[in-house]
Amino acid sequence: MGSCEFCGSEIPEDARFCGKCGRLSRGSQQAANGNAAVDRSIPGPASVPDSQRRSIRRPYQYQPPSPQQYQNSPGAAEPTVKYAPVAAPVQQAPKVAPQGVQSYPNAQPQGPIYIGGPGPSTARPVKPPRRPAYKRKGCLISFAVVLLLLVVFFSIAIPTVQKVLAFGSAISTQSPLSSQTGYMGGSDRVNILMLGYGGSGHDGAYLTDSMVIMSLIPSSHHTTLISVPRDLWVQNPANSGNYTKINAVYPTAAGADNTDPVAGGVATAQKVSLVTGLQVNYWMTINFTGFRDFINAIGGVDVDVPDSFTANYPINDDPSINAGWKVIHFSKGLQHMNGETAIEYARARYVTVNLAEGTDFARSVRQQIIMKAALAKLKNWHTWPNLFSAMDALKRTIYTNLSLADLGMFALKMDLNNAHRVSLSFSNVLTNGNIGGQDVVLPQNGNWQLIKDYIKQQLYN
Repeated sequence: MGSCEFCGSEIPEDARFCGKCGRLSRGSQQAANGNAAVDRSIPGPASVPDSQRRSIRRPYQYQPPSPQQYQNSPGAAEPTVKYAPVAAPVQQAPKVAPQGVQSYPNAQPQGPIYIGGPGPSTARPVKPPRRPAYKRKGCLISFAVVLLLLVVFFSIAIPTVQKVLAFGSAISTQSPLSSQTGYMGGSDRVNILMLGYGGSGHDGAYLTDSMVIMSLIPSSHHTTLISVPRDLWVQNPANSGNYTKINAVYPTAAGADNTDPVAGGVATAQKVSLVTGLQVNYWMTINFTGFRDFINAIGGVDVDVPDSFTANYPINDDPSINAGWKVIHFSKGLQHMNGETAIEYARARYVTVNLAEGTDFARSVRQQIIMKAALAKLKNWHTWPNLFSAMDALKRTIYTNLSLADLGMFALKMDLNNAHRVSLSFSNVLTNGNIGGQDVVLPQNGNWQLIKDYIKQQLYN
């Protein structure tokens, strides 16, 4: 036995490589190069660090001799270390799925699994684990709760929708969900004329004591309220040569018993358009008697009275029942009003203290205040439980040529808190007169264009 010149391991005498470090012996290297001299360029094991010695290692190529080789050599001793050839790794054939069966890496076993025997005949199938009973019970309860909520929702929603649609058909000439304005989605000004009358049982039941144009720019919510004096002297009917106060235009067209409210609304809107220069395509009538019931239905309104006044007011709207008078008084400040008080505040004419409140202009402002308070109350969610009662009252109160959808969008978009108010009065474009014993209102110098120009300048654009 010899020793490796590099690592010192024992190797056979005639071995060309070290079986441990795989280095080629110097004698074998010189023989391979045809040079018997020792190559001094190859460093010895003592002078070269281990890391560098390993850098010139060759792949292991030594095939250990068989025991017969030693037996054929006289005097050779069997090596103390026997070398066994290293077997190459066995290459396993890839698994191939049977034809017609698609293989998936994470596929779960198909069919039942049997325990206790090789097949179904000798074993019982293993049942998959069942979900715990308490979880199944929880799912059933959750499903039942959701189902109950859906039933309750639809049992409330469907009748509500039906009532709302029926309400829209009752108060309008248009289909409830239709639109004549593009659902107020444009930038064009929309004008609606509000006409208030006393209703059946009143003296002059359908004379329009209140006439207000609500002018809205939907895109900006800019709102202008224009009061039209009820005593304005106009030709009625149009091109007839006959003249009346403008509050008589509605009953003339609608009939003495309000048999044709559409004709009354259209005729009045056309007359107001002619006077003001605005394109008034839409109108709404308000029956004060029904409005009183509506305010009671929503629980009254909170009104901030700007000025105190005292007035005489009829005990009964129908003088044939009671022609007497009562004294009413309103103090400045916030106060809660029921339906009767709100109507008295809005309609009071015969003022005895603070006479400025007795004019048509002041009465128009008070009516706007009541309307604003009623709309604010409707927007309050506390009022919603009384919605059906309010709708029943409004059926007897309002009528319009706007659809319910358009009317609702108009109410949502208009801004009464910041509305610009325009009043036609003696201080700007009007003057008073007396014709046939009647106190009437006329444009200054008979110039109707003054009214149009003034309104155009005052509009909130």
